[in-house]
Amino acid sequence: MLIFISCIILFLIGLYAVVAKRNLLKIAIGFCIMEYAVNMLFALIGFKSGAIDPVITKVDMPHNFVDPLPQALVLTAIVIGVGTTALFLSFIVRIYEKFKTLDVSEIKKLKG
Repeated sequence: MLIFISCIILFLIGLYAVVAKRNLLKIAIGFCIMEYAVNMLFALIGFKSGAIDPVITKVDMPHNFVDPLPQALVLTAIVIGVGTTALFLSFIVRIYEKFKTLDVSEIKKLKG
């Protein structure tokens, strides 16, 4: 139960960074922290203590396997997260090249 609470706390830390911070890099880091918390939660949902991988089977062994579906979802989410993070960071670089600042409030003032 403590691990699930730590996932929620980690997600809230990332959410705080996204909502409260004004620097675009800190906002990007907040999104990455939130993504990591969700991936960790998915991986923990499929975990069973004392279970084995579903690919290792023997006839005389009890069938206590780890659920592979959350692991596959986490792998897919990691790939998608890397793509969105790269896109977000490329936007940040272009914004910095144009406005010479990463502060969101300064960028709003420079509209024109």
